[in-house]
Amino acid sequence: MHPVIRLPSGVDTQELRKALWHYRIGHRITDEADGPLLWVADPRQHEELKALVGRWERGEPLILDRPATRKRTTGNMLALLRRVPVTVLSIAISLAIFALTEMFGDVIVMALTIVPVGIEGNQLVYGNLTQALTSGQVWRLLSPAFLHFGLMHLIFNLMWLWYFGRQIEALQGSRTMLLMLLIAGIGANLAQYVTGTVLFGGMSGVVYALLGHVWLMSRRVPHSGFFVPQMLVVFMLGWMVFTMTDLAGSVGFGNVANEAHLGGLLVGLVTGWYYSSRRLKTD
Repeated sequence: MHPVIRLPSGVDTQELRKALWHYRIGHRITDEADGPLLWVADPRQHEELKALVGRWERGEPLILDRPATRKRTTGNMLALLRRVPVTVLSIAISLAIFALTEMFGDVIVMALTIVPVGIEGNQLVYGNLTQALTSGQVWRLLSPAFLHFGLMHLIFNLMWLWYFGRQIEALQGSRTMLLMLLIAGIGANLAQYVTGTVLFGGMSGVVYALLGHVWLMSRRVPHSGFFVPQMLVVFMLGWMVFTMTDLAGSVGFGNVANEAHLGGLLVGLVTGWYYSSRRLKTD
């Protein structure tokens, strides 16, 4: 969070706050000794927020009529998409690969698994990762993250990728988000591969990395703008532990990339600690 302007004491700010949320301006009002202080989550919305406060102080209408509102909402969404290109591109690639897999089947899957997969004598034959990399197939280190084996698997992962990824990209930049995607994706894939598993996929390792990163940033630097509900953290960690138990297998959740989840989470905790430590030194 970034401080913007002090508001008059004892004034009802309900209409102002309603307008700020209407225009999707993340904010917070804190009670300070010198009066209420208005904060903005995204510093790039600083001027937009100040202009809205100015209209509020002059008693002008804060929410425009319906046609203009729809146009503004569309513009805000397009502006948001432009601010988080890595997150949007990751989602688009995942959707495209899922569609191609539905159309062409195993051909796409075998091209994106962490090692080459073939069929000899009606049996699956797995290649070697070192040989695959030395032959130039370096994309296999990351490509399993974009594979999803079912619609619910896809929706669940992309929903959390959007929730956490846009926070990181909007607050720390596209370069940081891209770096996290690469490190977490490759790290989670390798963590799963070293356990002897070859046929796996999904963005969940990256999602758990983003979860760990956002959670540590929100805890260690409360005014950084990062936010994750505590119950969501409990749910996702509980789900990760649950899928590691025999009970998960007995109810149909046995084929889960548990090591990828854990590897991604560890990556996110490391990056979250590193970036939050840097932020604390500069504040």
